[in-house]
Amino acid sequence: MHVKHHVFCVAGREASWAWKSKAKPNGKKPAAEEKKMYLEPEHTKSRITDFEFKELVVLPREIDLNEWLASNTTTFFHHINLQYSTISEFCTGETCQTMAVCNTQYYWYDERGKKVKCTAPQYVDFVMSSVQKLVTDEDVFPTKYGREFPSSFESLVKKICKYLFHVLGHIYWAHFKEILALELHGHLNTLYVHFILFAREFNLLDPKETAVMDDLTEVLCSLPGGGGGSTGDGASSGAPGAQNHVKER
Repeated sequence: MHVKHHVFCVAGREASWAWKSKAKPNGKKPAAEEKKMYLEPEHTKSRITDFEFKELVVLPREIDLNEWLASNTTTFFHHINLQYSTISEFCTGETCQTMAVCNTQYYWYDERGKKVKCTAPQYVDFVMSSVQKLVTDEDVFPTKYGREFPSSFESLVKKICKYLFHVLGHIYWAHFKEILALELHGHLNTLYVHFILFAREFNLLDPKETAVMDDLTEVLCSLPGGGGGSTGDGASSGAPGAQNHVKER
């Protein structure tokens, strides 16, 4: 699945309609005890544009909602895939033995509901392969005139966004040092803000799911172009225990 130039490829058209993942504490030190380089002001202020993304994500007039969700979801998939590809050589089974984000460890469940124990690069392969199948399936993401979106389309978009969020979170948590060395932190921050604001606009991500990165979201979304710092669920990103206790789901 993971080939040269780090492009994720899949064969066939079968869609994973029943993906699941579970998260649980990963045994690492509490987030407050670990230095998060991506929260340092000199890094959070780095962007490739100061464009007001809050305006960009709003559904344009005369555009079908599903068309807008499909177009943006596909674009985010390609950009997050590309962002991960820049550090994928550093994300190995040895360096990232689990799919971890802060104190949370994610597990993959296949379409049969079977729990798959995997390293971070394997997890990302599962994510990218499953999403690739969906966005290239005409029955799910129709591109031909007259084709209808499935009734389950919005729920599928929410699942896609959840797994893409996991990948973004892992890049920040485990590979921000490499992102800095490549001078790509401005690109990553810009992508993260755009993705989060789009997900908020259409309620595509559960606040419980994104709580693990609330501190970063609060900082990035409070800067110019960030659309405001509210986490969207009425909870403060600095609330005690917000990142130290994630229930299995």
